[in-house]
Amino acid sequence: MLAHRASEYIIPADSKRPTYANQCKSLTAYRKTSPALQKVQSQVLQQTLRRLEQAFVSMWEQNHGFPRFKKVGTMRSFVFPQMSAGSIENSRIKLPVIGWVKFRQSREIPSDAKVGQVRIVRRVSGWYAMITLQWNVEVPSITPHGEPIGIDVGISHFAAVSNGKLFPNPRPFKKLERKLKLLQRSVSRKVFGSNNRKKAQFKVSKLHERIANVRAYYHWLLSHNLCDWAGMIFVEDLNLKGLARGFLGKHCLDAGWGEFFQVLEQCCRKRGVFFLKVNSKKTSQICPNCLTETGKKDLSERVHSCHHCGYTTDRDVAAAQVVLIRGLAAVGHTGLACFLRVKRLRSP
Repeated sequence: MLAHRASEYIIPADSKRPTYANQCKSLTAYRKTSPALQKVQSQVLQQTLRRLEQAFVSMWEQNHGFPRFKKVGTMRSFVFPQMSAGSIENSRIKLPVIGWVKFRQSREIPSDAKVGQVRIVRRVSGWYAMITLQWNVEVPSITPHGEPIGIDVGISHFAAVSNGKLFPNPRPFKKLERKLKLLQRSVSRKVFGSNNRKKAQFKVSKLHERIANVRAYYHWLLSHNLCDWAGMIFVEDLNLKGLARGFLGKHCLDAGWGEFFQVLEQCCRKRGVFFLKVNSKKTSQICPNCLTETGKKDLSERVHSCHHCGYTTDRDVAAAQVVLIRGLAAVGHTGLACFLRVKRLRSP
C-alpha cells in the first residue's frame, strides 16, 4: 500500500514535466473508463488541469511550494470556458450537461455582448455565476483634470485626505474576532466528520463572509465618496506584502488596503476620475508646506509639526498632502497650486 501511494504521488526524477497537453491525453483515456468523469463536461475537467499546470509552473519558475492535494470541498469553483449563443434568457442560464438553471441577474447584459465563459462559485451564502462578456467597446483613456486629492491610508484612521478629511477604520475582523474565536473553538471540540462539526464549520464560514462583506461595502462606499470630490486621485504605492509580515500585519490585513486600491481604481475608471499611485517613501517625514524632511516619527506621534516653517496638522493629513504634491509632479502639474491649497487649510 505504501509503495502504491508513493508511485502515485511522487514523480520520478527522469520523467518529463506534467504539462496541460499530456495531462489532457491521459484524461481522455481515463474518462472512457470512468462513469463519474463522464458525468462532468470535458472542458470543465480541462480547466482544472490548466490550474494544476499553473501551480507546477509557479513551483518551478517562481519558487512556490509543491502543489497540495485538494481534498473534497476545497475547490469552490469550476469554469465553463465556452457558452453557446442564447444561453442566458429570462433570468435563466443554460449550463452544458447541467441544463437550464434559474438565477438572480444582478444587471442587464448588453444586446451586442457575447457570453465568453461562466464560472460557478460556491460560497457559504449560496452559488454564484460569474459571467464574462465580450463585446466591442472603446475604453476612454482618462487624462488628469479637475480637483486633485491625495490619500494616505493608515490604521488609526483608515484614510486621510489632503483636504483635511479623516475616515475612520471600520476594523471588521477586530470587532468580530472574539466571536470567531468562540466558533472556531466549538469546531475543534466536535467529532471529526460529524454533522455537528459541519454545522459549526458553516457558522465559521458565514462569519468570515460577513467580515469580508462589511469590508468590501466600506471600500466601495468610500471610493464613491472620494470620486465625488475630485477629478484626480493619488494614492501611495505601498509594499503590501512587507506590511503584512510586520508586527502590525493583522491590522494591515484587516484594513484591506490592497483591495481598497483595486476598488478605488475600478471606481475611478467607471466615473472618469484619473487615478495614479506614487512613491510612498518618507511621506510622513516630509513637510508638505516647505518640503523639508522633519525626520522619522514614532507611531504614537499623531501630529505633524515642522520645526522649519511651523506648519502643524494631523500626521496622516500631512502625508496625504505630500502624496498630492508627488502626484501633481508626476502628471506634470506645478506644485504651486498644492502649496496654496495647504496654506488655505492653515488659515483660520
